Amino acid sequence: MKTWIAFWNILKKDMRNYYLKPPNISWGIIFPLAWTLMQLIRAPQSFEINQLLPGLMAMSILFGSTSMLAVTITFERRGRSFDRLLLAPISLTTMVLAKTCGAILFGVFNAFIPVLFAAFFIDLAGTNWLLLSFGVLMIAVTSTLLSLVIAVSVREVFEAQTFSNFFRFPMLFLCGLFFPVSKLPLFLRPLAYCLPLTYGADLLKRALMGGGMMSIGLNSVVLLAMAGLLFVFAERCIRRKWIL
Repeated sequence: MKTWIAFWNILKKDMRNYYLKPPNISWGIIFPLAWTLMQLIRAPQSFEINQLLPGLMAMSILFGSTSMLAVTITFERRGRSFDRLLLAPISLTTMVLAKTCGAILFGVFNAFIPVLFAAFFIDLAGTNWLLLSFGVLMIAVTSTLLSLVIAVSVREVFEAQTFSNFFRFPMLFLCGLFFPVSKLPLFLRPLAYCLPLTYGADLLKRALMGGGMMSIGLNSVVLLAMAGLLFVFAERCIRRKWIL
C-alpha cells in the first residue's frame, strides 16, 4: 500500500508542476497541434487524411512524451529534488515507473488530438479502437523510456530538448510515418527496423486503414520486448550515473 501511495504522489506532483512548463507547451502541444492542423487543412481529400493520420498521431505521441520527461527529470536533477527521491524508502523501479507514467499519459493525450480534428473531415467508423489504443500506449511507453535515457545524460532542459531532436526528427523519416520503409535506401532499412516507432506506426496504420507491412503479433512482441529492454537500460543508467 505504501508503494502505491508513493507512486501516486510522485505522479500527481509531476502532473501538477510540469505539465504547463514552456518546453511542454511549445514542443509537446503547440508543435504537434500546428503540424496536425497544417496537414489536415492542406489535404484536399479524405483518402489523404487517412494516410496522414497515423503519422500525425505517432508524431504527437513522440514529441509529447519526450518533451514531458525531459522537463521533469532535468528540472528535478538541477533542483536536487531527484536526489531526495533516490533516498526515499521506495524501490528504484517504483520511482522510475512513477516518473515515466506522467509522460506516458501526456503522450497518450496528445495522440488523440489529431483524431479529434480528423473526425471533422473523415468517417472513423471503421477504426479498430482497441488496436489503436494499444498502439498509442506502446509508442508512448517506448518513446518515454528512450527519453528517460537521454534525460539521464544531461543537466539542463535545453540540452535534453536539443539532444532529443537528434533522435526525434530522423525517426519521423525512418519509421514509415509519412512514406513506406520499403522506399528507403537499402542501407537505411535495417536502422528503421531497429526503431520502436516503426512497429508502433505500423499498428496505427493497421487500426486506422486496415493494412500494414507486418502482422499485429510481430509488432506487439517487438514493442513489448523493446519496452522491457529500454526500461532495464534506463534503470541501469540511473544506477550507474546517479547512485554509484
